[in-house]
Amino acid sequence: MLEQRIQQHFVDSADLKYQWADALARPVADASQALLTCVTNGGRIMLCGNGASGALAQYMAALLVGGMERERPELPALALGTDVATFTAAARRGEFADAFAAQLRALGQPGDVLVVLSSNGRAANLVRAAEAAQEREMVVIGLTGAGGGELGRLLRDTDVHVCVPHERPTRVHECHQLVLHVLCDNLDQQLLGDEEIAT
Repeated sequence: MLEQRIQQHFVDSADLKYQWADALARPVADASQALLTCVTNGGRIMLCGNGASGALAQYMAALLVGGMERERPELPALALGTDVATFTAAARRGEFADAFAAQLRALGQPGDVLVVLSSNGRAANLVRAAEAAQEREMVVIGLTGAGGGELGRLLRDTDVHVCVPHERPTRVHECHQLVLHVLCDNLDQQLLGDEEIAT
């Protein structure tokens, strides 16, 4: 019984990724282009999320700075909220829901990119972060699920929305991690040229 349940998790995750590969290819390509434009023009990539999405934001920042599978120069990336002193000071000045936004108002510049990860797009602090990035003339890449929520609705034509059409947060997080890998691979390919993907 336990082994069947384990196998079902693998099947469900693979099915979701296979089912939506075509539909998500275009927005992921648009997100790749936005990141490439940012780094080649001297901009910075900032990332944020809550809980598991926050861990994924830190993970992508690590891949951008440290590299994924290929040797390349470091890319300027920062996961917001990881500096506890700054994060709590920003929250103390107003309220917790404004902590990411405060960091973006302090650090964001036109041409920078904010990557926001949320399994449902409803968290107030992430919505405010996206609004602050838009005010700073940054491009916002929203990785969401469950229809995108308020975060998905506020994204402009110049922003990018990659929405995994699923209600279950664990499945959305699994797809978001794959998207992050694809984005990093696309950046490497565009900056360094083609290389065969190791299997």
